[in-house]
Formats: sequence, structure tokens, C-alpha cells
Amino acid sequence: MIKKSITVTETQEEWIQAQLATGQYASDSEVVREALREKQIRMAEIERIRAALIAAEEGGASTLGKEDIRAAVQADMRRDGRL
Repeated sequence: MIKKSITVTETQEEWIQAQLATGQYASDSEVVREALREKQIRMAEIERIRAALIAAEEGGASTLGKEDIRAAVQADMRRDGRL
């Protein structure tokens, strides 16, 4: 692991402390790492959705709506172990 020093706002610190108070995390670092993992998953999902929308647009009319495309991407990500 790489040790980092970060600065957070007062509101972010209050949120981190609230997360610690739940007992689900042992340290600030665990809270921040979990938040980063969730952000990485969300960004990967957005990128896959974007690629699917571009492919549908380039291929002509699609029978899938945006929610159908999102559901398909999420299913793919679950199969890949990324969600």
C-alpha cells in the first residue's frame, strides 16, 4: 500500500466520522478506500454505458431504451465481477 496524506472539507470529515460511528469501518482510510472503489465502479459503468450507446447509435435504430442498456451493462459487469 502507498501512504497518502489528504485534505478534506469539514463536511467530508463529518461524513467520514459518521461512517466510522456505524462500526462498519475501523479507520478513515477504510472509508476513503471504499468510496474510491465505488467511484471506480461507477465510472466503469458509465464508460460501458457510453460505449453501448455509441455502438447503438452507429448501428442505427436500437430496440433498447436507456434503462435496458444500463441493465444490460450492469449484468455484464456483475458477470465480470466488477459490480
